[in-house]
Amino acid sequence: MEQNSNMPPIYVVSGGKGVAGHTLVESMLIQYPNHKIPVIIEPEVSTQEQIDTITDKVVANNGVIAHTMVDHIARRKLVDACEKKEIRHFDLVGNMSDYLDTVLDMKPVEQPGLHRLRDMEYYRRVRAIEFTMQHDDGQHAEKIATADIVLAGVSRTGKTPLSIYLAMFGWKVANVPIVPGTPIPDTLFQIDPNRVFGLTISMAYLIAQRSSRVSRIHMDPNTDYIDRRKVRMELDFAANLFKKGGFKVLNITNKPIEYSANEIITILTSRFGKEKWKAHED
Repeated sequence: MEQNSNMPPIYVVSGGKGVAGHTLVESMLIQYPNHKIPVIIEPEVSTQEQIDTITDKVVANNGVIAHTMVDHIARRKLVDACEKKEIRHFDLVGNMSDYLDTVLDMKPVEQPGLHRLRDMEYYRRVRAIEFTMQHDDGQHAEKIATADIVLAGVSRTGKTPLSIYLAMFGWKVANVPIVPGTPIPDTLFQIDPNRVFGLTISMAYLIAQRSSRVSRIHMDPNTDYIDRRKVRMELDFAANLFKKGGFKVLNITNKPIEYSANEIITILTSRFGKEKWKAHED
């Protein structure tokens, strides 16, 4: 049956973006095909002035209010205004919030949009891991300017595991291998050097790491990969590149990944402030 096109609107009032309330209202309305009820979101409501303006508008349009106010004080103000102006209203969170206050014997943080923020953080981490895997070991070096962090170093300095560890916390990381005789991507010296970290390691520790790999994959034990003179040349070559680029050098000898990651994050925080997404927001 076709509904009257002048149906009273439903105003979804929220201290946050109003997404949860809007979704709930729409999930109810979908049960009534061909309805003509407008749904209007009134987001980020917190002051008495906002409440007065919205409720006056609702009265003028003969509407109703569905609200998801997690702040107890703002919710009380809205309810009082609705009752004073005889507006029909539906509290979508209040009863549950009051119940949880009692059963948990604690006060809520009353911060709107926490669920949305949690979801945003989750997807940021997923995107960071995807980015890091796509930019591992010098892949897509032409796009490393979009990374939050760039790691550079010779083979077996732990670039990949450190990159993945940082990505798990939401940082987009690219890593670039330093190999004498192999061209270094020009982009390494075109990006912000404050986001580039050169990884170095003691020669003895590096040779031990490489020897273990040689044994594990049955390489020729006489390979240049573990020759002391060749390894020294690699480390010196990398050191000169780090100096040329003005990169912060981190010695990862015998350091757990967590320690090196914390060191990098501490340095970036001191350089760019606490908002790590500042330079490369998604």
